[in-house]
Amino acid sequence: MGVITYDMELACSISPAKMFKAFVLDADNLIPKILPQAIKCVEVLHGDGGPGTIKLITFGEGSQFKSVKHRVDAIDKENFTYSYSIIEGDALMDILESISYEIKIVASPDGGSICKNTSKYHTKGDAKITEEQIKSGKEKASGMFKAVEAYLLANPDAY
Repeated sequence: MGVITYDMELACSISPAKMFKAFVLDADNLIPKILPQAIKCVEVLHGDGGPGTIKLITFGEGSQFKSVKHRVDAIDKENFTYSYSIIEGDALMDILESISYEIKIVASPDGGSICKNTSKYHTKGDAKITEEQIKSGKEKASGMFKAVEAYLLANPDAY
């Protein structure tokens, strides 16, 4: 098994606390509401939202994939960090064992925040993942983050 890692940073004008609450803590409700073409619904299969929780994410009509199982690995509400893994589903494309993500939202000098994301693709055997597949994943993550930012800007009293 190989591991391919990439890091990404996204800046926004929303404070870290508000962005973490919307993008992480309430994502199961908010993302299907603002991006139904990407995420149709999120169902908790096991757990209370903390580490070990397993969720079934069903993708929307605009996605090439049907669903994935998502495991919460760690969550720190005080330091705005969240770790989770995709452990099952067609988005693993039969070439990945799992994909793990570590998200940290930090304050930026202008009063907004920076979302720091590390993604680790755990491949099966000698399987290779292409730069195009990684780029596609980055674009989807960036799109979701920017959609949450736009929602919060349009709805300043939310969260």
